[in-house]
Amino acid sequence: MEEKKSFISWPVLAMMSFVTVIGFDDIIYNFANQGMGVITSWVILLLLYVIPYSLMVGQLGSVFNHEGGGLTSWVRGTSGDRLGYFTAWTYWAASIPYVVDTANAVVVGFGWVINGNDSLEEQLSNSMFALLTFVIFLIFIFLQRHFKKSLEVLSTLGGGAMFIMAILFVVMTFTSLFMPNGHIETQPMNFQTILPKFNLHYLTTIGLLIYAINGAELVAPFVIRMKKPKRDFPKAMIMLTVMTIFLTVFGSFSLGVFFNAHNLPNNLKMNGSYYAFQRLGEFYHLGNTLMYIFAITQIIYMCALLAVLLDAMTRMLISDTGKKYMPQALTKLNEDGLPINGYILTTALSAFILLLGVFLPEMNDIFNWLLNLNGIISPGVTCWIFYAFIKIRQDTQKFPSDYVFIKNDRFAVFVGMWCLIITAVATIFGILPQDAPYGSSLFWHELIINIVGIVVLIGLGFVMPILAKRERLKKGEI
Repeated sequence: MEEKKSFISWPVLAMMSFVTVIGFDDIIYNFANQGMGVITSWVILLLLYVIPYSLMVGQLGSVFNHEGGGLTSWVRGTSGDRLGYFTAWTYWAASIPYVVDTANAVVVGFGWVINGNDSLEEQLSNSMFALLTFVIFLIFIFLQRHFKKSLEVLSTLGGGAMFIMAILFVVMTFTSLFMPNGHIETQPMNFQTILPKFNLHYLTTIGLLIYAINGAELVAPFVIRMKKPKRDFPKAMIMLTVMTIFLTVFGSFSLGVFFNAHNLPNNLKMNGSYYAFQRLGEFYHLGNTLMYIFAITQIIYMCALLAVLLDAMTRMLISDTGKKYMPQALTKLNEDGLPINGYILTTALSAFILLLGVFLPEMNDIFNWLLNLNGIISPGVTCWIFYAFIKIRQDTQKFPSDYVFIKNDRFAVFVGMWCLIITAVATIFGILPQDAPYGSSLFWHELIINIVGIVVLIGLGFVMPILAKRERLKKGEI
């Protein structure tokens, strides 16, 4: 009876995955990129990519259950310590633009709470926006010691509240269409409208779509806690896909009700969530009430997420293989068990990323560029998942599993290659700027800082083992 209490049911696992995979902002960002055509993109991606991706994660979690099922342990288990370290490094490097982007979102959220509108762009210079972002970043570095546990709880509550707000938006939008004065801003609304335009711009936006829906690997360790993983895990992932399709498809359609998809605001990525709840509130004669509720929810969630991320990403980097391939100064813990020098490295590289963006023309350009940088690096890290899956299916005798995705090894490897190629292509095309006219000075500026940012963040991963080796040579350890 005691064992049964620890089992996780498939609906619960589906809900846990749902919270880590998709959010309202993800819908806004991709709607800004593709308009109503994103509806078709969501359906194709979820059916041909998310389902196999989630089920592969399930098998990897089952194979490496003794190591907790983390991405680093998957690669280390299939390809050795050195590649395991580099996976940890790229995962950490991908987190740098993410935490900076999160700190940016906190600044924007406070702007809406204080002003009740989008006037923050007019009030702040680029340098002041970057400085405030950095100050928030530093505050949460210092808060790690005292508030980590409470902030983890807040991030969970905030995440749940964000999903409730997203579903509330969809429900209230559809209800508004049956009320007097209810209408759809995007016209005409027909089948042609929801078809994406398959061109170069479209290819540059796929990375942000993948960035929006990755995260299923975070629930991989729970596969072994299911009573019948072979039968129930696929059910959980199908439920996850159905819920995600509902939120992305109907959420994107709902945005088309309040925004003309053929003429979207230039700053939709930065302010779109607030505009959406502001317009919904106006329709229901609630003024800015819904916008303020969303803004406060957003700030609480983003602040808690920032604190948890800063701690988790730094600890992951210095653990396990990191101690072998990184200088001892970076892996050293203080008397409270905190990796202070690791935090300093995180802070320094975050400042570097902010400095790269500060010379862009407008505050909106900084926000968009940082977001798009996530759409390059994050899918790049996701490639490791498919690499590890291919490796375990090439040698199933060595990597037995309670749960198996696709019994035929050759077909399983083919599906793994399919997902790997899509993700790699999305990563490469994501390097091209999405929000600047092709060939313009802004386009070349963003392209250069994209390349510089990637080279520095990933390149340092090659430098660290060299420094660690020199350090061990001086001490006579090798």
